[in-house]
Amino acid sequence: MADYYDPLETRNPALRESEQFAALPATLARALTAPGWAKHLSGIDPAAVTSREALAKLPVFRKSDLVALQNEHPPFGGLNVTPPGKARRLLMSPGPIFEPEGLGVDGWGAARACFAAGFRAGDIVHNSFAYHLTPGAFMLESGVHALGCAVIPGGVGNTEQQLEAIAHYRPTGYVGTPDFLKILLDTAQKSGKDAASFTRGLVSGAALPGSLRDELRARGVAVVQCYATAELGIVAYESDAMQGMIVNENLILEIVRPGTGDPLAPGEVGEIVVTTFNPDYPMIRLATGDLSAIHDGVSGCGRTNLRIKGWMGRADQTAKVKGMFVHPKQVAEIGRRHPELSRLRLVVGRAAEQDTMTLLAEAASSDAALAEAVAATLQSVTKIKGVVNLVSPGSLPNDGKVIADERPVG
Repeated sequence: MADYYDPLETRNPALRESEQFAALPATLARALTAPGWAKHLSGIDPAAVTSREALAKLPVFRKSDLVALQNEHPPFGGLNVTPPGKARRLLMSPGPIFEPEGLGVDGWGAARACFAAGFRAGDIVHNSFAYHLTPGAFMLESGVHALGCAVIPGGVGNTEQQLEAIAHYRPTGYVGTPDFLKILLDTAQKSGKDAASFTRGLVSGAALPGSLRDELRARGVAVVQCYATAELGIVAYESDAMQGMIVNENLILEIVRPGTGDPLAPGEVGEIVVTTFNPDYPMIRLATGDLSAIHDGVSGCGRTNLRIKGWMGRADQTAKVKGMFVHPKQVAEIGRRHPELSRLRLVVGRAAEQDTMTLLAEAASSDAALAEAVAATLQSVTKIKGVVNLVSPGSLPNDGKVIADERPVG
């Protein structure tokens, strides 16, 4: 499709960068009124954070820390600016992690992704995300409503009942997991129900392999996907160009080296870190734990924002070795102490009924003295002895993996 949700999508990238970072200090100042952010960002001058370089100096906040923080300071860990009683909904995701939904229109930024999926005002959209406590259904419903579409609140399960509603209302759009869309179509075919009205789908929450996308298209449903989290809303989404996922306009995305807050160059696989402009529940450098990489260039659909390659695995690669936990941030610390090294990978193995650790380190030199120095640092940082192998630059895979646990299972 050649049209866009709004002019923001086709801004000159330099203008987008300028406008977003001009708005960021006010967002930071508002976040600092929440006690959790005031503690986490203590000493930060919001007025000084007007560039990516300045943003990268702020500490990351790890999603994995939310459960403990919310237990210590319920309900939202002190990260909410708007009081709970003034939210639209109070939600809960597995973990459990608790999230507020603000009163604003399309607060999760879902309308843009729904528009790119082909939904338009007057369409009927069937929503098969769960409506019980979790935010997924409400997130997509808010975007569909912002476009002027009607929603069938299908939820999960009750396939036969959902098919009755689909046959009666004849929705053209679908939001939900790709797996459940296939279940609906398969069950309709077996039972003789009519689900042929679907032409477009926006899916998330599960993998969309090429084979399933092709099958759904062959059955008349053109499906695109989006990447979202409960704290951030829609982070990125596909368009008909199918050239990666386009970053949403209401946030700033970085790709950082796992275990650090250090931004990586385009193409390098690392952890997704996001800063939002949400006035009720801002997130400042939230490290999602998910891996991706930034594409070079602009999407063929004409949208000019950054693109990511989609979900590429998890950044939390902590391993227990000889009874001790080894974390990606420790591998990153070794790299900081030895700037002559580039990409690092700690391989955990098993030999003679003992755990082993081998640090593969890209270096221009294969100097034995350097290897010995790095081995000493490895032991100092992790408190475990390991072997260091220096390898040629560019020889390690660009997959974001910092710790590779290769011990046999079982």
